[in-house]
Amino acid sequence: MIKKKTETIKTLAIHDKDVGSAEVQVGLLTDKIKKLSEHFKKFKKDKHSTMGLTKSVNRRKKLLAYLKKKNTESYNKVIKQLNLRK
Repeated sequence: MIKKKTETIKTLAIHDKDVGSAEVQVGLLTDKIKKLSEHFKKFKKDKHSTMGLTKSVNRRKKLLAYLKKKNTESYNKVIKQLNLRK
């Protein structure tokens, strides 16, 4: 099931008040992508949301590339925790 934002932030945060690190952003984008994927199971012809999904996937891809370059250990942790493919 799709997690709430606060749960995602708590599991991926680096410190207590962290809400904007790359790890948290990847987690929030992953939740948004899952939500949109569920939406498309009902509404296959929704082209406007398709654009939003594409933008979210590309943004997550860029953030993961940045994270892999800056902090490989954190990248591996996020990939494993969110169950994403490499």
